[in-house]
Amino acid sequence: MTQQNSIPEGYMKDTSGRLVPTNLVSDIDKQRDELVQEIIGHAQEVNKAIGNFKSKTFGDIEAFIDLSAEKYNVKMGGQKGNVTLMSYDGRYKVQRAISENLVFDERLQVAKELIDECIHKWTQGTNDNIRALVEHAFQTDKEGKINTARIFSLLKLEIKDAGWQNAMEAIKDSIQVAGSKSYIRIYERIGASENYKAIPLDIAAV
Repeated sequence: MTQQNSIPEGYMKDTSGRLVPTNLVSDIDKQRDELVQEIIGHAQEVNKAIGNFKSKTFGDIEAFIDLSAEKYNVKMGGQKGNVTLMSYDGRYKVQRAISENLVFDERLQVAKELIDECIHKWTQGTNDNIRALVEHAFQTDKEGKINTARIFSLLKLEIKDAGWQNAMEAIKDSIQVAGSKSYIRIYERIGASENYKAIPLDIAAV
C-alpha cells in the first residue's frame, strides 16, 4: 500500500486537502481508501516492471542486431528501423516497430497553390473529381492537423502534367519527421496455422 507523506498520525487528508481525524472518517471511507491505495501500490509495481521489461527488451534487440551485423563486418549506428525476430520453431515472434510522426512545413501550402493552378487551367469534367479529392486531402481536423494518409493519396495519382509534378515535389519536400515512437509487439502462433495472435501487454487487452 502506498504511503502518503506529511500526514500526521491519526489523520486522513480529504479531497480538499484538509486533515480529518480518523475517528471522524466512516469505516466504508477508510476501507475504500485502503483498497484504492493497495491497487495503486500494485499498479506502480507493474508499471515499473513494464518499464524495466521495455528498456531491457529494446536493449537486447539492439545488442542482437549488432551481434548479427558483426558476422558481416558491418557497423550499425542509430535507429535500425523495424525488425522481426522469430524463435527457431516459429512459434513466437518479437517485433520492434518504429512509428514516425510526420508533419508538413509551409511548402505544403505552396503545393496546394500549385495544384489549384493545375485544376484551374485544365478543362472541366472529370477534373471535378480530382478537385473534390484535393479538397478532401487538405481538410484539417479539429486540432488543425492535416491527415497524412490523404496527402499521400495525391502522390499516388499518375498525372503527367508538369505543374502537377511540381506540386508533388513540393509535397515531398514539405514532409518533416517531428519525432518517432518505438513499440514492442510479441506474437504466438495459433496452433499449426500460419496465423499469429498478439500476447497483450496492456490492461485493456488482457
